[in-house]
Amino acid sequence: MKNVFRDLYNGEFMPFERRPICNDENRVNIKIEDAKRYFVQKMSLDDVEKFQKLEDLYMDSSHYEQEGAFAYGFKMGLMLGVAVFEDEN
Repeated sequence: MKNVFRDLYNGEFMPFERRPICNDENRVNIKIEDAKRYFVQKMSLDDVEKFQKLEDLYMDSSHYEQEGAFAYGFKMGLMLGVAVFEDEN
């Protein structure tokens, strides 16, 4: 088994890296992009700029949500690990 701590220290393991996207997720992303393209073509230039700013806000919000979920998952993993070692004693 690889040493996660050594890999983390040496920059070989980066928790913020994304996992590979699965086919179902990719299909959904393609549908989203197609829908965005459809609506953007029908919008005025001013509305397109507002839409892009709204999209940027959604991306920021998603980042904060993912960061929080990662931190919570990490804490839960540590708590489970501690519980395992406590049970062994």
